[in-house]
Amino acid sequence: MKNYRAELTGVFGDPVDDNPTGVVEEAAFRAKGLNYRYLTIRVLPDDLEAAMTSVRVLGMRGVNLTMPHKVKVLSYLDELSEAASIIGAVNTVVHRDGRLYGENTDGKGFVTALKNEGISLEGKHVTMLGAGGAARAICVECALNGAAHITVINRNKGRGEELAALLNEKTECAAKFLAWEKEMKMPEDTEILINGTSAGFSPNVKERPDIDYATVTEKMCVCDVVFHPAETVFLKEAAKRGAKTVTGLGMLVRQAALNFTLWTGVEAPVDVMEEALRGEIGRDQ
Repeated sequence: MKNYRAELTGVFGDPVDDNPTGVVEEAAFRAKGLNYRYLTIRVLPDDLEAAMTSVRVLGMRGVNLTMPHKVKVLSYLDELSEAASIIGAVNTVVHRDGRLYGENTDGKGFVTALKNEGISLEGKHVTMLGAGGAARAICVECALNGAAHITVINRNKGRGEELAALLNEKTECAAKFLAWEKEMKMPEDTEILINGTSAGFSPNVKERPDIDYATVTEKMCVCDVVFHPAETVFLKEAAKRGAKTVTGLGMLVRQAALNFTLWTGVEAPVDVMEEALRGEIGRDQ
């Protein structure tokens, strides 16, 4: 007997028109022969409650949340993962048996991408540039995965101090805040350096974080959350100095793969998803 009813997933956001996640997830659904669809839906801030009710009413398997909904959505969920609870934001919701479970896969995607490159966080000293949503999620996951110390460097003192305090209070990782100065020198004990800002994201591809690149060494693993372009000026400068680099593309693909498995219970076809994302980004260049 044929089944003409597709299982629904999607993303709620505003703006959301330029979000490429649907291309990646749909490619994975096709590769695994799953009758699933990913809907890119503009949801205005005042309509979020109704939209989350629709997840239950329509029997959706789950949704992603992007700006400006990642924090407000907490009010409409039944349960949170440990990381999502600490971060205070959710980017993925799973609908199981009428209950809505909130997860944050931003940081998990980053950690998985690192592990895929053979890099462990256990006992490592991490330096994070920025303290926004992505930086916050990544810092929490780094802490939960064994990082010994995290230095948060940020221009906004209040936000940077708040993130460092959160890590010290909610995790076993020690953290401190440093105010971002011009041509900021990186702490000498840095083993993993992360650009958690949007500097370098298309169309501003020539931008890079304002740091002293002479303090980036071959002993560091340098990572970027920017995925478009994948090889940012920041990573190119780090590579010149002998550092191992990890692009934001891996983080985004691994995040999408985690979402796929949470919704379907099926192992994600990571290679297919990465190929789809690279193809989509290539069309924009």
